[in-house]
Amino acid sequence: MGDPKGFLKQKRRDVEYRPVCERIKDYNEVVVLRTGEISRLQASRCMDCGTPFCNWACPVGNYIPEWNDFMFKDRWETAYQLLQATNNFPEFTGRLCPAMCEYACVLGINDDPVTIRENELDIIERAFSSGLVRPVPPGKRTGKKIAVIGSGPSGLACADTLNKFGHNVVVFEKSDKVGGILRYGIPDFKLDKQIIERRLDILKKEGIEFITNVNVGGDVKFSRVKKEFDAITLTGGCSVPRDLKIKGRELKNVYFAMDYLIPSNMYVSGKSLPEDLNANNKNVVVIGGGDTGADCVGVANRQGAKCVGQIELLTQPSECRPETQPWPLYPMLLKTSTSHHEGVKREWGILTKEFIGEDVVRKISCIRVDFSMKDEKGCSVMREIPGTGFEIDADMVILALGFIHPENRHVVEETGLQLDDRGNIKTDSRHMTSIQGIFSAGDMRTGQSLIVKAIADGRACACHIDEYLFDRTYLSEGKIK
Repeated sequence: MGDPKGFLKQKRRDVEYRPVCERIKDYNEVVVLRTGEISRLQASRCMDCGTPFCNWACPVGNYIPEWNDFMFKDRWETAYQLLQATNNFPEFTGRLCPAMCEYACVLGINDDPVTIRENELDIIERAFSSGLVRPVPPGKRTGKKIAVIGSGPSGLACADTLNKFGHNVVVFEKSDKVGGILRYGIPDFKLDKQIIERRLDILKKEGIEFITNVNVGGDVKFSRVKKEFDAITLTGGCSVPRDLKIKGRELKNVYFAMDYLIPSNMYVSGKSLPEDLNANNKNVVVIGGGDTGADCVGVANRQGAKCVGQIELLTQPSECRPETQPWPLYPMLLKTSTSHHEGVKREWGILTKEFIGEDVVRKISCIRVDFSMKDEKGCSVMREIPGTGFEIDADMVILALGFIHPENRHVVEETGLQLDDRGNIKTDSRHMTSIQGIFSAGDMRTGQSLIVKAIADGRACACHIDEYLFDRTYLSEGKIK
């Protein structure tokens, strides 16, 4: 512990963002990377507490107190080595993770928690700029060949870990570029796509093969892939959206969030944008209050929307930790993202009743709802509040209501893989599906979740695949470098 009184000397310094008036004119990242000295002082706030609940709360189990200590001591290379030991892609989580670790920080009990996510981002960006992150191909190959189907965070983490074990890994991606949700689901202002390319360049040089524009189970028979590989892991995303089947749903200009975000992200990469997906000079309403909805708000503002609104069915969350979600649990709090600061009218407790228009949507009919009543089981019951109906002008409606399950129809039809009650690929405790030699990880196995959890699941799946192939685990033998 470099400075036992660091948390008394230094106050939390939150992340800095580019000015709103500047950033809404482009798609460059909104975060301003901070200097090493600021990070070093912020790292000194870590108390090196006896039980690091930050480590407990982190899905990948980051050695947070340890690398904070090395940061403060200017031992950045050692900090990077510890960070990379548990997290394949800290440059992604350092930008996109909701920082569950910070809500479990012991300092956060009676003070502001340590800036763990920003510290993590500074470590990895400093490592890249100083040449510490470089290709390190495995010294020996096992001769085993594994197919990873899906190149999102889970698939990439699984492939990277398997490759480090010495296996030959081929990643199949149905889109034209690798990255899954990182590529086309996350706007560039949150994750510049050069950050993905930078990492992919290293993975390719380390020996991982990537094949794009191939939909296994669709374009290519799954049985063909199964014959060519010793093991397969399914890591597709949770892509089937939750719909809002109300009157007027058939009207034009009512889109699912991903049907709006993907073409918009492709436009930033140089492709054309269909005119009906351009929010310029339109009244845009986003239905759904989560992160995906916030991303749609940010994109609509950058496209020059006349007005952007966001409505959510549930009651507005508290800004303070609820008594029912005490430390160190991750609380359900009001989240205000950078996109919200760029211009949006947010409302909670709103039920969408009908889309109104002739051929094209023009208005939304809504009513306010209350969840204060409970049923016999103590669960909240939604009740429409009489006399609170109203309409919202809407030239474009974006449904950001979450996802129900992965798109796995082709694979399931061909193989007969079992699904769980939610429509996800069913696996045992070792990530193996109902067919021997076929594994699954990430959203395809667990349902919609966080990028950091997908990375953790991909890493775990890789270890189980290695155990299956050789009846051992390199991880327990300390052979992951």
